[in-house]
Amino acid sequence: MKRRLSIGWLFLVTVLAAGLYSMAVRVFKGLGASTHLSDQFPWGLWVGFDVLCGVALAAGAFTLSGAVYILHLDRYKPLVRAAIMTGFIGYLAAIVGLLFDLGHPYRIWHPLIMWNPHSVMFEISWCVTLYTTVLAVEFSAFVFERLRMTFAARAALAITVPLVILGIILSTLHQSSLGSLFLIVPSKLHPLWYSPWLPIFFFASALAIGCGMVIVESFLSSKAFNMELEVDILSSLGRVLVVVLGVYGLARVIDLTDRGVWYLVAVPGFERCMFLAEILLAPIGAMVLMMMPNARKNRLGLFMGGLMTVAGFILNRFNVSMTGLVRASGTKYVPSWMEISVTLTLVVVAVALFAVAARTLRIFPDAKPCLEEGQTCKDKPSCCLVTPAKLWILAIWVAVGMLIVNAVRDFAAYQPAAVQHEAVQRGPASYPVLPKTLTFTPSADSPGPVSFSHETHHALGACADCHAGRFSILPRGTHSGAGRDMHAPERCGMCHDGKAVSNECTACHAVP
Repeated sequence: MKRRLSIGWLFLVTVLAAGLYSMAVRVFKGLGASTHLSDQFPWGLWVGFDVLCGVALAAGAFTLSGAVYILHLDRYKPLVRAAIMTGFIGYLAAIVGLLFDLGHPYRIWHPLIMWNPHSVMFEISWCVTLYTTVLAVEFSAFVFERLRMTFAARAALAITVPLVILGIILSTLHQSSLGSLFLIVPSKLHPLWYSPWLPIFFFASALAIGCGMVIVESFLSSKAFNMELEVDILSSLGRVLVVVLGVYGLARVIDLTDRGVWYLVAVPGFERCMFLAEILLAPIGAMVLMMMPNARKNRLGLFMGGLMTVAGFILNRFNVSMTGLVRASGTKYVPSWMEISVTLTLVVVAVALFAVAARTLRIFPDAKPCLEEGQTCKDKPSCCLVTPAKLWILAIWVAVGMLIVNAVRDFAAYQPAAVQHEAVQRGPASYPVLPKTLTFTPSADSPGPVSFSHETHHALGACADCHAGRFSILPRGTHSGAGRDMHAPERCGMCHDGKAVSNECTACHAVP
């Protein structure tokens, strides 16, 4: 036991030391010295995980608070305090992470007085600030109770319902607005993740992450503090999770079908592997597991369902903010060890704050010890992980692991667009060959057939510049030009307007 404890402390000290050093480098030497970010890829791990995931993982606060105080689902009341504390710590971690990502962190207060109501970032800044304040007021009631400040505690509890209503409004706004941030990059975000429904997907996934995180946090707290797990309550929450995951999954299927991008799942590359890993965890794996009554009423089944949900949607945030943007950026981004150490430090500090608060405040007021003094797992098996995992659950995790390994392998072999174009001209078999020059049938008023060269256009930018928005990628031997007004501003006319790109007819038209 002493050996395990010493190894744990050694790990924590190492993480904190590396994180503090990296933070110092970031503050005194800037982003260039501490990160692998660039002008081509300005958002990396600190936005993808620290901000997007941190805010999403804290969604259980408004989900459970709304269920208890607005819908009067009192069965979930024992979970509310822990959810509020998790939400408060999660938002604080996201704000601290954002401080490191900003070029000028000391200007973080600017959106509060320099208003730009047309900016999505402005709306997110205000919503996150206000909702963090709401969580702070809700959390203060627990502190006042601990300090025996009865009047202050009652005053904080008295305004709980208005605060919850305000919190639900603010959370709905900024959880969906985080998805809206990526609506402005239709030509850069990979079609497997870009969608006009992104705000809806981000909000629905936040609801799912909130439920999953409450289940995971309750399980880990019961193990750490020897508390009896509220299996009946969490089982009911698992049924809610099934509905949310079902709606989210159905919406994703409809969206992918409507945009006609299912064929991309068969296109080799790290994007395909990451997409399949994400979908396999959540919604598929978690939903199927939570649909089984025996799994929902089992400690291990609940934990695995919640863990699959959290892991799947964390992977989704990574894919939207990083994986799906790599090819269009013309560069190759891998987080530096300093970026990773800062993120690990934030996670370790957040977990430590939760542990301290759980031991100091009345976060679990009705909790009962699971194992009394002198009892063992043999006396009370329900308090231990005695039920072995089903083989198909293990198979899902193995499959996800293999997909991620393949994604890492494919990403290691990937070269940015500019380098890739040069390789195509040299002709090595390891690089994809661009389609041959296409010739379109001329219209009645055309001076001659139109020739389109992929190589010429590929030299000017990434494939996603056109194919993610204006032109669908179709099977070989077909093209999307027939019957279309190719001069329209939303198609070729976007570049060939006589200004951005020259409109010399002979450049494309084979004039006799």
